[in-house]
Amino acid sequence: MTNPVAAPRIHPVLLSGGSGVRLWPMSREQHPKQLLPLCSEQSMLQDTARRVAGADRFAKPLVICNQEHRFVIAEQLRQIGIADPRIVLEPFGRNTAAAAALAALLVAEEDPEGLLLLLPADHVIRDEPAFLAAVDSAARVAAAGYLTTFGIVPTAPETGYGYIRCGKAIPGHDGAHTVAAFVEKPARAAAESYLAGGDHFWNSGMFVLPAGAYLAELERHEPAVLAACRAALAASKADIDFIRLDSDAFAASPSISIDYAVMEKTERAAVVPCSIGWTDVGAWSALWEIGTKDEAGNVCQGDAIAWESQGCYARSEDGALVALLGMTDTVVVATEDAILVAAKDKAQDIKPLVERLKKEGRSEPLQHRRVYRPWGFYQSLHTGDRFQVKRLTVKPGAQLSLQMHYHRAEHWVVVNGTALVTRGEEKILLRENESVYLPLGTAHRLENPGKVPLNLIEVQSGSYLGEDDIVRFDDTYGRV
Repeated sequence: MTNPVAAPRIHPVLLSGGSGVRLWPMSREQHPKQLLPLCSEQSMLQDTARRVAGADRFAKPLVICNQEHRFVIAEQLRQIGIADPRIVLEPFGRNTAAAAALAALLVAEEDPEGLLLLLPADHVIRDEPAFLAAVDSAARVAAAGYLTTFGIVPTAPETGYGYIRCGKAIPGHDGAHTVAAFVEKPARAAAESYLAGGDHFWNSGMFVLPAGAYLAELERHEPAVLAACRAALAASKADIDFIRLDSDAFAASPSISIDYAVMEKTERAAVVPCSIGWTDVGAWSALWEIGTKDEAGNVCQGDAIAWESQGCYARSEDGALVALLGMTDTVVVATEDAILVAAKDKAQDIKPLVERLKKEGRSEPLQHRRVYRPWGFYQSLHTGDRFQVKRLTVKPGAQLSLQMHYHRAEHWVVVNGTALVTRGEEKILLRENESVYLPLGTAHRLENPGKVPLNLIEVQSGSYLGEDDIVRFDDTYGRV
């Protein structure tokens, strides 16, 4: 009697490299949409990771992300119980073909028969049992050597998605088909014919790929991508718990999607149609579509109200009341430092607006007033002539770098918690309502030795208050 062949291990790969420009002003380059709680109490990255955590079939997730987001991602995964994940840091984006290549090279080294489950970290999936069933079906197809994608059964003649046209049924795999063609975003009439015909499905951008087979197809069709990724990994460096790619080597990779690089060229492309409550949250209109609506079709999030209005999306993220009156099909999103008011049918067109703001040198496209750091976060409260007031929150057991400033002095006032302050050769323990002055040019460090978060107010004064006026002497997080 022969032993049954073990099913290949599935290695979830979370793709977290996007900036989510079309969800500005909440999504910004330094804290993009996948790191935000847009659709639940957890971030979209956390929701994505949680779907594939805990089951025996899945390995620990591998994350491919922008190096600027590394500490936030590590912390968010820790919050949902995923300790010591593998996180690969891209110095800059090179699209999904390269991200998949990096993952395949790492997985193939330790598990030659392993399967990659590529998941963009900014998708909503409302039917998780159906999603897991679709993953099982796609994994069986992939284990037979196919590069497999998920085709979403369309519910409307959507013109904002690409489509996949099914080919022949794959014997022995109920519901799975070869891919006849990938179709670009269609015009309305074509989308209506696809919906009526029944053989076209939305292109989800999710895949199950045999690691070895993907590398072989990439070598055949886009060898420059694979060569650059191999070189970038070979010259990579361990940075705490991260894999930091070699920047020069990675720069040689063409920026191309997995669809264009491989899936449209390979003879081993397969599609598994599924209905999983999937949405690509690419614009505020998508959040309106999946949101809970009132009788007039309005979706209100946070401290927001829509009165005598229809079909609107209103969201407040800074505690200020957002009130709509007499509006129709309008998006209003308020953050602490920016307010967007847009026609709902223009929600896909925010990118040129954000690019205009960047050209004007504005900070709002890049970061929020609350800026996350590996030790916690700081938040600008007020800026004046030669002074600035900030709030600092330091996690229990965390510490800032040992540093000094050439152009500013600082005064720290503890609001709650306990602070251990290094000032030159001194060690000073501060508690609630106590303070310390840090003269210009003095080496200093802030630590939280307690078991609760430390909150303090920082008052900066001097001729220059930019964040680049920091000289680091020692840093737990490798930023010296």
